[in-house]
Amino acid sequence: MKIFPAIDLKNGKCVRLYKGEFSTSQIVAQDPLKTAQNFANKGAEYLHMVDLDGALCGDMKNLENVNKIIKDLNIPIQLGGGVRSLETIEMLLNKGLSRVILGTAAINNPSLVKEAVKKYGDKIAIGIDARDGFVAVEGWQKSSKIEYIDFAKQVESIGIKTIIFTDISRDGTLTGPNFEATGKLNDVVTCDIIASGGMKCIEDIKKLKKMNLYGAIIGKALYSGDISLEEAIIQGRL
Repeated sequence: MKIFPAIDLKNGKCVRLYKGEFSTSQIVAQDPLKTAQNFANKGAEYLHMVDLDGALCGDMKNLENVNKIIKDLNIPIQLGGGVRSLETIEMLLNKGLSRVILGTAAINNPSLVKEAVKKYGDKIAIGIDARDGFVAVEGWQKSSKIEYIDFAKQVESIGIKTIIFTDISRDGTLTGPNFEATGKLNDVVTCDIIASGGMKCIEDIKKLKKMNLYGAIIGKALYSGDISLEEAIIQGRL
């Protein structure tokens, strides 16, 4: 199982939110590049990034920091937040990004997903952020009427190979991921599922590993010291 340390960008800083609420934004690191380098030095094999400002407003706002990290790191990077057009996808991939994550755009503009998958294949992933079982959009501020399982099946049918699943009620809480919802998703689609939201201890990583998930994203627990990145990577490889 792949371990993805997370960097969420807001106003050029690394932050963590509580249950997706922007009013709870807490700076956990001042320098995104140094943070990314630190993760890489500890053995990270992949990096997960989100432009929170972009997710909220629909246009990437932390591109300068993103570019620096892509240029400096020699490990694959996936990024979401504010990606709403094929031009932005192409620009990011041309800069060396390994995988682009579509969220709101996948709900509001399904044809974009189809076109992107046709052109870029498995370099396109879908982020499914769920609140009470329904997909949330616009930086988690709005809930759609689409159930997360139904949406996963839709994107699977058009060729998506990777889904990042987040239970918003767990994100940033250090209370553990939603194992039930994540496991159900992993059972009903053939896509690679990356679990996100609420990781609190190494036992969570061990449990997700036993569930045969493709990957797990760890954010707040790394910054707080509740999970050691090195240990998580070891557990993911066992």
